[in-house]
Amino acid sequence: MARFVIRGGRRLTGTLTPGGNKNAVLPMLAASVLTEDAVILENVPRIDDVRIMLDLLADLGVSVEREEHRVRLCAAGLRRNHLSPELCRRVRSSILLAGPLVARLGRVVLPPPGGDIIGRRRLDTHFEGLQALGITVTGGRDFRFRCKQLRGASIVLDEASVTATENILMAAVLAEGRTTIFNAACEPHVQDLSRMLNRMGAHIEGLGTNRLIIEGVKSLHGVTYRVQPDLIEIGSFLAATAVTGGDLTLTDVPADELAIIARPFHRLGITWTWEGNVLRLTGRGSRRIARDFGSATPKIEDGPWPAFPSDLMSVAIVAATQARGTVLFFEKMFESRMYFVDQLIGMGAHIVQCDPHRVIVSGATRLQGMHIASPDIRAGMALVIAALAARGVSRIDNAQSIDRGYEALDVKLRALGADVVREE
Repeated sequence: MARFVIRGGRRLTGTLTPGGNKNAVLPMLAASVLTEDAVILENVPRIDDVRIMLDLLADLGVSVEREEHRVRLCAAGLRRNHLSPELCRRVRSSILLAGPLVARLGRVVLPPPGGDIIGRRRLDTHFEGLQALGITVTGGRDFRFRCKQLRGASIVLDEASVTATENILMAAVLAEGRTTIFNAACEPHVQDLSRMLNRMGAHIEGLGTNRLIIEGVKSLHGVTYRVQPDLIEIGSFLAATAVTGGDLTLTDVPADELAIIARPFHRLGITWTWEGNVLRLTGRGSRRIARDFGSATPKIEDGPWPAFPSDLMSVAIVAATQARGTVLFFEKMFESRMYFVDQLIGMGAHIVQCDPHRVIVSGATRLQGMHIASPDIRAGMALVIAALAARGVSRIDNAQSIDRGYEALDVKLRALGADVVREE
């Protein structure tokens, strides 16, 4: 167990280069089993979810070599089709191995995946899509996947699930014939995975849209690929800088992707300027929430891309507590995402939880440091941001849950001037 001890009230100031996208690199690691050739990934974040995924691959017989933010994988010696139950229960991303492993080996035994408890996270879309490709899926204590010959199919997903799209995509690239995925997720990390697979010899069209067309190939080859920057880390540090009244320069930032979060952040009074791919945020002065036309209370809601990402809802809520005005947050994706606001209320935030999916935030309020606990990756980061803005000292237990999505968070915050100590 780990704890962050944070003395709030210090402005964050400095320059930061965001790490690689967590939600992109995890399916890329899974995709390495699709070929016997070496797959080299660069800009890989050193976070717990990546480490556990690498342990899963090594346990299956994949050669894993890691040096700082570079990983070399070779699945030529892939020998097992039964995943470790202990490792699977620690990460949600273990489900991503179903599609590529059955495409490579013909059968897989997968214990139920773990991950954050943020509401029901159904797997039906994964199973229905894989079944359409000719894969037999049976349940019980473990999930079992079998297939003699993958065949392309026309698939309509019942929800635009990111991981289901990725799973089906990784199986379809080695299926015979054409596969069309309708209502596919089109998040930047799905696009990044598709670009990597195309570099490995796959034929995928429709990147960035909700209709993917895959022409199956007999085999894939190795690749060296650089993971794109993490939009969620970028948004988190923008919020942290804004609530502390600091100044932040972010380098190597994808401007097109950041345009999606710009409008909700601007509504919270957080604005920035661009110089090429360098972003500059000046957070000094008071912030005000922009009202809708007719002076109506504004609403920020999440949804599948290109809507506002669910993973940034928690940090946006904290940012709203430090801006003048009232805003409604509508979390559509997960019914337990909002429960962390009880701890913000304990710190002094003015928040009304209407139901599991909606909260109303009225600011600006002075937060007070207190002893709290991180329930999951994103809520944990939100509580860190609240502690940075609060008066006094905050102690955040279960800090290791934040390690699953943010690399060396305390080190990066100290480099920007925060008073943060990690205790094991």
